[in-house]
Amino acid sequence: MSFKIIVDSCCDLGPDLLSGPVYQSVPLTIQVGEREFRDDETLCTQELVDAMDMCQEASRTACPAPAEYLAAYEAAEGDIYVVTLSALLSGSHNSAWQAAQIFREEHPDRNIHVFNSCSASAGETKIALELAGLAGSGLPFDEVAAQMDRRIADMNTLFVLENLDTLRKAGRLTRVQSLITGALRVKLVMGSTPQGEIMRHGQALSIKQALSKLVTIMADDEKHRGKLLCISHCLCRDRAEYLRSLAFKYCSFADVRIEETRGISSFYANSGGIVAAY
Repeated sequence: MSFKIIVDSCCDLGPDLLSGPVYQSVPLTIQVGEREFRDDETLCTQELVDAMDMCQEASRTACPAPAEYLAAYEAAEGDIYVVTLSALLSGSHNSAWQAAQIFREEHPDRNIHVFNSCSASAGETKIALELAGLAGSGLPFDEVAAQMDRRIADMNTLFVLENLDTLRKAGRLTRVQSLITGALRVKLVMGSTPQGEIMRHGQALSIKQALSKLVTIMADDEKHRGKLLCISHCLCRDRAEYLRSLAFKYCSFADVRIEETRGISSFYANSGGIVAAY
């Protein structure tokens, strides 16, 4: 059975995968001052980050309309799997779900399943990669969906950011957290709850210390063994490689994959940000 995996553009799949037959990305948009960036293959990460640094007001994002998802479903052949940003962080999941309801009414003989990643960035990437493996293995559609839902519930996402301005402007940090991190210039080790909200795991005085804390969290979690670790980085390949070396040294991952952040992930991670999911 043929299949298509449709993701929103917070999924950090590289151009090599997005240009192939398996995946299709539905773009979000980013408004920075008077400029609008469409998160597709034309977006330049450095240009986006520079524009955000120069803009004094809070930038914002907009999720795809249900019609954009529906158009992607209509163009797909075979079974359709959809992976979106955490429903608690974006309206992308709701748009994808609404479009799926319409698609089912018009195509009752077709299979479609919308996954709430309860994550973002590297978390969506990990889900999309593992979905391709499950769907390509010949398992029935319902079994692929059920197995992937269990994997999502078992997944953990962690991140370390150099710059917290976007999270602060977007209200993702409390006022107290913003004051402390700004005054002390500490680096927070953050992560996602099982429901997909952002939580704080700890702090460090440098990026390297923060990445070491992140690896300690992973190593102490027995559930990491034998899994795929996905790392996304925003304009800091050296940090991603450093994290990979630590992960191989102290953890027991089956494999580690590094990708560059796309537009939406770069919007929140900002230059120097690292996101890891396992």
